Amino acid sequence: MTIDDIKDNFALLDEWDDRYRYVIELGRTLAPMSEADHTSENKVQGCTSQVWLARSLTRDASGAQVLHFVGDSDAHIVRGLVAILLAFYSDRTPQQILDTDAIALFEQLGLREHLTPQRSNGFRAMVERIRRDAREAIATAAT
Repeated sequence: MTIDDIKDNFALLDEWDDRYRYVIELGRTLAPMSEADHTSENKVQGCTSQVWLARSLTRDASGAQVLHFVGDSDAHIVRGLVAILLAFYSDRTPQQILDTDAIALFEQLGLREHLTPQRSNGFRAMVERIRRDAREAIATAAT
């Protein structure tokens, strides 16, 4: 599912109860994360729930480096937020990741005013982790 599909589906749902259910359903669509990736290195700090993000660096058809992410959480809503972020950021170049604003997406979808402050902070922590991974990929490629 693409981020545009997610935006379109959000637009079709008028009630926040329906949107919450949709976010939970998105979390159920995440590809399983291997137990080997559930490490302290992959654990996102700053989230109340347990969240793991693992990345791999590959090349696209044009030879550009792209970051691919997998993720997981022990909380249903947060797992859905992970799914939204992966649809937004995964399989993009590090520079594309740095040039896009997931917080603006968060606002556009109306998530900020409908999630607890702890979940909002966790979302920001996940975004910062992905952006840090992108900055590290750029720095590594430059050396």
